[in-house]
Amino acid sequence: MHDTWNILRWFLLVLAVAPFGFYLLSMWSAVSFFRRRGPAADESFTPAISILKPCRGLDREIYENFLSFCRQDYPHYEILFAVADRQDPVVPVVERLVREFPAVPIRLLERIPTVGANGKVNKLVRLAAEARHDLLVVSDSDVRVTPDYLRRVAAAFRDPQVGAATTMYRAETEGSLGAELEAVGITSEFQAGVLSAWRLEGVKFALGATMACTREALEAIGGFEALADYHSDDYELGSRIAARGYRVELLRDPVTLVHGRQRFGEFAAHQLRWALTTRFARPGGHFGLLLTFGLPWSLLAAAIAPAQWIAAAYLSAYLVLRTAAAWTVGVWGLGDPLLRRRMWLVPLRDATGFVTWIASYFCTRIEWRGSAFYVVDGKLVPADASAEVVEARTSARG
Repeated sequence: MHDTWNILRWFLLVLAVAPFGFYLLSMWSAVSFFRRRGPAADESFTPAISILKPCRGLDREIYENFLSFCRQDYPHYEILFAVADRQDPVVPVVERLVREFPAVPIRLLERIPTVGANGKVNKLVRLAAEARHDLLVVSDSDVRVTPDYLRRVAAAFRDPQVGAATTMYRAETEGSLGAELEAVGITSEFQAGVLSAWRLEGVKFALGATMACTREALEAIGGFEALADYHSDDYELGSRIAARGYRVELLRDPVTLVHGRQRFGEFAAHQLRWALTTRFARPGGHFGLLLTFGLPWSLLAAAIAPAQWIAAAYLSAYLVLRTAAAWTVGVWGLGDPLLRRRMWLVPLRDATGFVTWIASYFCTRIEWRGSAFYVVDGKLVPADASAEVVEARTSARG
């Protein structure tokens, strides 16, 4: 029995080293990515662009977010907004932009078709059909960009092999604990995973802050209609375009998400929704996240270590390498001022991330933009669907 325990203990101690390897990988990936020369803006390459904005409700500082798209240093572009209901409170904001920027073609679309369960994608189906140009840029309503944003996006498409481009992001908040934990997690954890994926296998996904694609690539995957039932429309878009032989370009400069205040419960619910995204989009990768959680593994290693110096070594390695990785990716690479100020929140974010990862295997119901859904095999099933429908979808998951 004693020998069995020793074997198990040393096995767990070896596994507990895995997160340290992930931290080193993320630092190597960040240095490689941010020191490379990405596509440079070219004054002579400015294809006309249609910006597609599916909207619902009011995000924090939404007028300023939209304003950043109206002030682009770019010669030919239009902005199309879509709402499901004329009574949506975002409508007066869009109408104000139309009045204030007569030189920018801005249109507000209604009468959204119901193609699938994903309301955002339903709007994108209509937006793409109405767009006048063949380079489409999808961006959420909480995104704020710099005046050279469209030039940087367009530069990726000088290479005809590029079918899609996407950007990383950082967040601004109003200071609530939930919002700051989410913002810290974005640049210290999520984007570290994005960069590690870029380093190991290339980019085979898109991120919702920017989903840019050519109309040709979009039509090759069956249009937005093909994504209308999927929870992770951004991942599905990039993955399917990559599968068709196009390249997906990850741009060097991040955009900014403007987050409102979040109660801790709202933060937890949002994180669970994101965790379900990765669980169903990349089940193997999601399970593999178990080996990236340095805090619980280090605490376990310290608890079972045969000597105090070994316990201290694990805890010290976690603090040093985790801080170094967060700083390299988030502060040095993405220039995140919030992470610089709130580095002490990283261990707490790691703890909540581990709990969320566990919860993702026991939950399939999410709240999204005021509606409730079950996530079944990566697809959205309205929570008010019949029990037979939910059971049928669950059984079909295999």
